[in-house]
Amino acid sequence: MGLIENFQMAWASIRSNKMRSLLTMLGIIIGIAAVIAIETVGNSMSGYMTDSFSGLGTNNINVVLTHKTADSADGTADGVFLRQFMETRPGKDDLITDQMIREFQAAFPDKVDHVELSTVIGTGTIAKYGNPNVTIKANVQGTNGDYYSGLSRTTPLLAGRWLDDSRDEGRMVCVVSEKFVQQAMGCSILEALGQRITLEINETLYSFYVEGVLKYTDTNFYGGFGGTSDDDITTDIYLPMDVAQTISGSSAGYSSFIVVASAGTDVTKFLDTVGSYFSSYYTHNDTWTVTTSSISSFIQEYKNMMSTVSLGISAIAAISLLVGGIGVMNIMLVSVTERTREIGTRKALGAPNSAIRMQFITESIVLCSIGGIIGMLLGTALGAVLSKLMQAPARPDPAAILIAVGFSMAIGIFFGYYPANKAAKMDPIEALRYE
Repeated sequence: MGLIENFQMAWASIRSNKMRSLLTMLGIIIGIAAVIAIETVGNSMSGYMTDSFSGLGTNNINVVLTHKTADSADGTADGVFLRQFMETRPGKDDLITDQMIREFQAAFPDKVDHVELSTVIGTGTIAKYGNPNVTIKANVQGTNGDYYSGLSRTTPLLAGRWLDDSRDEGRMVCVVSEKFVQQAMGCSILEALGQRITLEINETLYSFYVEGVLKYTDTNFYGGFGGTSDDDITTDIYLPMDVAQTISGSSAGYSSFIVVASAGTDVTKFLDTVGSYFSSYYTHNDTWTVTTSSISSFIQEYKNMMSTVSLGISAIAAISLLVGGIGVMNIMLVSVTERTREIGTRKALGAPNSAIRMQFITESIVLCSIGGIIGMLLGTALGAVLSKLMQAPARPDPAAILIAVGFSMAIGIFFGYYPANKAAKMDPIEALRYE
């Protein structure tokens, strides 16, 4: 008997016992559907996180000056006690200096694209349209020219230009948002260019000339805390770094900055290199050290966590596949018993043991394959629905689908072999006598 005939007989047997076959496949269907749904949701969440954070700069490495942990004082009670009285802000001699940053860039010219520097100097206020009764607030910070490389991903320039380190050194110029133009200046974006604004910063008045206007977006950190009125929204004003440091009186250095790695650099590995390099400056500093972090490392850790969780849940769901396989073996044993006379007749007519064995293995494979296909469709649909509920685009894993369906066929072979072998070894005379 050929393979086609075996499939035809298997299909006929399944059709003649529809309810029994469906109940037998149920374990396979549930197991495969659960595995595929879990993998789809895991991939969807990982992809959503990657897409969400990619706009924040996956090549960015955040370098931050932080307190040394109690472990650095040998973990003693005295070390923990002393840290309760440490300064909460680094002193002038603790800050990361421009010289350190220049030496770092010189040491890794092929791995560092640029360094983004910024320093917040406070909140500036200005009267609305010259009206002293209504004031507009803006967060004022100094930046270097490269800072716009990261800012431009979410906040592009609408008019004018960004600050230039050499051209704007010592100049009282600024870049504001379009919302600030609407709030405080009452003119068009183009008309705002070159105009002078007077801000009160730390109880002192400073005048600046507008060099550029940025697009205002709701993702702006300070704008997200405003009220419903435009006058309540606090936007950003950017000054040249040296001007901001002069105003704040903190020209010694930085407590944090961003290193942007060059294209092709393994950010995860370079992260440790950057941390080790700057930490070496603080070997003899008992209070402060440098730590580094990056979006790429966070995304990788998140992916690893999701993979571990998905693997664990999938392993639990796979137990239902084992239960389903046992059900297949049980129903195939019943089928062999029910068709004992048929087996005896075929063997009496000269059918070899291999043909009898293949007939029942084929039936087991077909049964599990149908369950696998139904489970695949159900799991894909369930994964899409769950992903949509989590507001993430569905991303089914083709490899997981193929493996799940292939595994269902393997279950058919594994759990169908024993009943098939039992049928093949039947004595034809005893089989024909069976009632």
